[in-house]
Amino acid sequence: MQAAKEKISNLASVAKERMTICKAKVEEQAELTTARTAEEKELARERRKVKGAQAKMELHQAKAKHAAEKLSSKHHHHRLPVVGTQPVVGTHANQPVGTGGTMPGTTAPAYPLGGHPPGHGHI
Repeated sequence: MQAAKEKISNLASVAKERMTICKAKVEEQAELTTARTAEEKELARERRKVKGAQAKMELHQAKAKHAAEKLSSKHHHHRLPVVGTQPVVGTHANQPVGTGGTMPGTTAPAYPLGGHPPGHGHI
C-alpha cells in the first residue's frame, strides 16, 4: 500500500516538475522575443536554466520526502524495542516485584556489575 502511495506521489511530483520546466521555457520564449541585446537573451536563457534546476531539486526533495514517509509508516507498524532498554529486575511475569534476584533461567554474576572481578582490576 505504501509503495503504491509513494509511486503515485512521485508521479505527481514529476508532473509538477515538467510543468514548471515547460512554464520556464514559455517565459524564456516571451523574454527572447522582447529582448533587444545579446545580453538580455543570455539572461533569459540563464533564468530558464535556473528555474529548471530548481524544479529538479524540488523533485528530488519531494521523492526523498515520499521515501521517508514510506519508511516511517513501515516502522510505525512494526514496533521495534528501543535500543539500550533492559527489563527491570523483579518485573518478570513469574517473579513478584521487589523480590530482587535474577530472572528465571539466568545466573547472577559473581562480581558487582560495572566493575572488574576481584584480582582482575587495573593497576
